[in-house]
Amino acid sequence: MAAAPEPGEPGKGKPFKLLGILDVENIPCARDSILYGSLGSAVAGLGHFLFTSRIRRSCDVGVGGFILVTLGCWFHCRYNYAKQRIQERIAREGIKNKILYESTHLDPERKTNSSGSH
Repeated sequence: MAAAPEPGEPGKGKPFKLLGILDVENIPCARDSILYGSLGSAVAGLGHFLFTSRIRRSCDVGVGGFILVTLGCWFHCRYNYAKQRIQERIAREGIKNKILYESTHLDPERKTNSSGSH
C-alpha cells in the first residue's frame, strides 16, 4: 500500500480545486479566506434569520457575508504576505552584502569602529 501524502506537500496527490479554477492547497491565503468566508456566511445568514425570520433574505445576507468576509480576508492576508516577502528580500540582500563586504575596506562596521577609536 502507498503511504498517504502529508498535508501541505504539493504535487503528491490530486490537488483540491475550488470550482475547478482555484487551487486552494497551493495558493497562499486561499484556504484561510474560503474557511473564514464560510464561517462569515453562516454567522451572517443565521443571525439575520434569527432577527427577521425571513428565509430568502437571510440566504441573500449569507451570500453577501461570504463575499465580503472572503474578500476582506483575502486582501488582508495577501497584503501581509507581500509585506513579509519584501522584508525577507531586504534581509536576504543584507546578509548577502554582509558576507560579501566583511573584512574589506567597504565594510560599514569597520569604518565606524576605526573612526570611533581615533
